[in-house]
Amino acid sequence: MGNTGTLINISDVLEYEFCPRFIYFMYCLDIKQHEELRFKVLAGREVHKKVTQTNRNYIRKKIGAEARDFDVFLSSPDLHVKGILDEILFLEDGTAAPLEYKFAKYKEKMFKTTKSQLILQAILIEENYGRKVEKGFVVFVRSNHKLVEVPIRQKDIDKVKDEINIILKIIEKGYYPKTKKNLNKCADCCYRNICV
Repeated sequence: MGNTGTLINISDVLEYEFCPRFIYFMYCLDIKQHEELRFKVLAGREVHKKVTQTNRNYIRKKIGAEARDFDVFLSSPDLHVKGILDEILFLEDGTAAPLEYKFAKYKEKMFKTTKSQLILQAILIEENYGRKVEKGFVVFVRSNHKLVEVPIRQKDIDKVKDEINIILKIIEKGYYPKTKKNLNKCADCCYRNICV
């Protein structure tokens, strides 16, 4: 990883995967997204709040969880990443697993950003708890709380670490990354008026 002491958020990696220029606008130009004004963000926060206050033991029992931690802040100076994890499950087989709630419908595929989020959480859990993480879980709230298991593979871990290195270089060197225009992504982008 880079020589910087910078700690980026897990969400920064997901923003980078959406478009690398998010990192440039957020870190190099210090232009905030104001995501707190977006409906999906607000809805997701409300769902998270309800879930942490509601007993969802049937999901945890289905997974084989013996214990859990909620809203856990973890960081890794070596990885240069920090974040708050919705839930960490401690499984009967001695491993641990992140559990994420998404205010979304399951469409028979896992978005890259969701998978990367679980991978980063897995790394943070292993480093901070000393327990192996082989899989993560996502609950899709708008699909009747459908539970989906996501394997954590070394090749995916390596890819996310490579992305972190690129993010740190953008921040350290302040360069404007190349990107491909995408009408769907660009139309909903908070930086669309200044991105050229």
